[in-house]
Amino acid sequence: MIEAACETCDKMMAEPDSPVMGLHLEGPYFNPAQAGAQIPEWIKPPVAEEYVPLMKKYACLKRWDEAPELPGSIDFIKSCKKHDILPSIGHTRATYSDVHAANEAGMTHATHFYNAMPVVYKKREFKEAGTVESIFAEQNMTVEMIADGIHVPPVMLRMIYQIKGVDKTALVTDSLACACTHGDAAFDPRVILEDGVCKLADRSALAGSIATMDRLIRTCVQQANIPLEDALTMSSLTPARIMGIDDRKGSLEVGKDADVVIYSADELELKYVMQMGREVVNTL
Repeated sequence: MIEAACETCDKMMAEPDSPVMGLHLEGPYFNPAQAGAQIPEWIKPPVAEEYVPLMKKYACLKRWDEAPELPGSIDFIKSCKKHDILPSIGHTRATYSDVHAANEAGMTHATHFYNAMPVVYKKREFKEAGTVESIFAEQNMTVEMIADGIHVPPVMLRMIYQIKGVDKTALVTDSLACACTHGDAAFDPRVILEDGVCKLADRSALAGSIATMDRLIRTCVQQANIPLEDALTMSSLTPARIMGIDDRKGSLEVGKDADVVIYSADELELKYVMQMGREVVNTL
């Protein structure tokens, strides 16, 4: 399945004026205890015989998530760096020693920060930094937040912004295909749409977002009290820099792709979209 996705993405990137910048693999090298909506039977520690050939073969691979407490993690991270792939922490129960070792090896980003990762642990009467606190402590680590106000409550969105700052915090929708539908049908029979998000049907975990980027902007500004200019930067230039594509994306400059969005001044409703010089939406 991963190879089929890589084949498809490589073909899409090869098309003239393709807007596709690469492929992000979320798994399967995760901690089963933090599976969330991932399919449990597919989760396992990193296997070099699997990931190395993929890294060598497919130029589209730009990011790969992994739980750094798993055996073989350091080799996986180093292999990612060797092949210009961003290794990122996700679906994990890493402690500070795990996060620090991974960061030293080259893992500098955290996927869906606060989601599928624990805060402080307690071992009998003693406390130990959880994954979240450990990522905060590693000053060079960047994070991304699903800023729909549900995956991460607004007060926590503001706290992430205050601690990590606009240059190390990106907004990400994590939206699924059902984000562009108008019913209650999800992509997976295990999943339901409820309360503005996707959930597992037993309500044991969130399963993804149905938010679009304009909703994230409104949530940051109207609920988390983040300045509009910073919310816009976290949706554009910051993620472009994290992914190393800010030579093309993230700001309006001569020589870059003409990607433009315009919001209304009052309610921050999306009014205009241009992608690579082509008008997509215009309600002005």
